[in-house]
Amino acid sequence: MIELAKTYLGNITENANLCERIKKVSKQHCLEVYLSQVDSRKGRIHSCATSGVDVGIVKNRDWFLREGDIFETQQGKLLLIHLQEQKVMVLSFAELINDSSLKTLGDRAIELVHLGHVLGNHHWPIIVQNGKLYIELVIDAEVIEATIRNFSIPGLQIDYEWRSPKQHFTFSEHTHQHNNS
Repeated sequence: MIELAKTYLGNITENANLCERIKKVSKQHCLEVYLSQVDSRKGRIHSCATSGVDVGIVKNRDWFLREGDIFETQQGKLLLIHLQEQKVMVLSFAELINDSSLKTLGDRAIELVHLGHVLGNHHWPIIVQNGKLYIELVIDAEVIEATIRNFSIPGLQIDYEWRSPKQHFTFSEHTHQHNNS
């Protein structure tokens, strides 16, 4: 039988009463799940609790689950959400790019714009922060890396970082309307 959770109660980091409630509840009345940060934004999530119980979570897609979120299942159990570490791709340059060096980039600048266009068209979530481009690995890293390497942009470096739930990025997703006229 699947435990279905639709009722959001709050987050234990923001609600001391909820935190105490979780501590007092027996293990059989509290389920814990570890979700990927990609799953945290989905509207319908299927997971398996640490106890082995199947869990379904239903929520709006307009907000992301966070570490410490609590739901109540239809069977009256509490569900504690944990987020896993997230591996992200990091694009950077061997040398820092500034306004004056952009003028001398020429073809490299055009390729960077083209790369941004391609990343957006693939709907790969990105965020730009501190001179680096972070890409959420929503598909195989090798596929994204091969796409980027096809551009052969001099000085572009591809690295990876692990982000804890406390270092969570809110990636922007490229969306656009398709007119079917």
